[in-house]
Amino acid sequence: MGKVVLVTGAARPLGSRFVRKVVQDPGVDRVIAVDLVEPPRPLEGATFLRADIRQPSIGRILAEHAVDTVVHLAVTATPVSGGGRTSVKEANVIGTMQLLGACQKSPTVRRFVVKSSTHVYGAAARDPAVYTESTQPKTLPSGGFAKDVAEVEGYVRGFARRRPDVAVCVLRFANILGPRADSPLAAYFSLPVLPTVLGYDPRLQFVHEDDVVDVVALAAAEPRRGTLNSGTFNIAGDGVLTLSQCSRRLGRPTAPLLLPALTWVGAALRTVRALDFSPEQIRLLTHGRVVQTTQMREVLGFTPRYTTAGTFADFAASRGTGLLPPAALARTVDRFAELLDTDAPAAGSAAGTRRADEGAHR
Repeated sequence: MGKVVLVTGAARPLGSRFVRKVVQDPGVDRVIAVDLVEPPRPLEGATFLRADIRQPSIGRILAEHAVDTVVHLAVTATPVSGGGRTSVKEANVIGTMQLLGACQKSPTVRRFVVKSSTHVYGAAARDPAVYTESTQPKTLPSGGFAKDVAEVEGYVRGFARRRPDVAVCVLRFANILGPRADSPLAAYFSLPVLPTVLGYDPRLQFVHEDDVVDVVALAAAEPRRGTLNSGTFNIAGDGVLTLSQCSRRLGRPTAPLLLPALTWVGAALRTVRALDFSPEQIRLLTHGRVVQTTQMREVLGFTPRYTTAGTFADFAASRGTGLLPPAALARTVDRFAELLDTDAPAAGSAAGTRRADEGAHR
């Protein structure tokens, strides 16, 4: 008998893509796809069950199908159908609690994989330049999706302690982008003009949606020799991009605003539901976030196909041309930078002379 895999969040783009991939695995006997709504397209080869993981019925599903591998992809920043922030939090936190409670009682579950996020680290001025899996945030998230993933991971750690016989894998994804991305950050980059924080140019990291599907499949499979499919792993493409580089590659100009003004703009966009421009996203666009991926490569045994730059290029191509031609915008910005560099030596020389004079007087 092959494995029986249960996938939550199967109606979403990433969930449905993972289901279509895992049903082709010869080591998998059955795939049980679960979500609140029907997927846009039939999930051929899988059994779809319309169910709410916040309800006790999820326990009956695990028992009836003798599920041994659970892949929890329903932790998300956006609602699956309508609803607001409250419904998202309930699905993320209450849904995970109920699912873990059902897994704890199930004698057949042997592997649990959960889609988390690097949002768990937060974003603040005093944070380290690069986060490792053991980095503790300076300030715990106070709300939004970041708080959701922090709570979800806390419940998962508790489950791992109570069921040491279950291999638990937490995948902390950087910002997910790609042609089909439907995240708040993807919506932000789709704006004709990008509001930014005046005086800040944060470093950002991305992971391609194709790599997300591949690494989830790896984590849900039996470990290969020399790898370990349990633990917590940062997942991101190589390299970083600054927000200004992103805007140039999109051909979209930026509108630098003072932080209070940007906060007001974000609140206004959320009020009219034009964009989920949350406080945590504003912090990301102020301070940025970069994670180390050594564990992903050396322990999990995964190497992304896309770099951060390659991921963003694929995303940008799917969004079409912005208000300004990217090449012309890049040349203009580079020319402006050259002009600044031309003036820099003189200023530096004056400063150096002044420091030398001060030293002589001392």
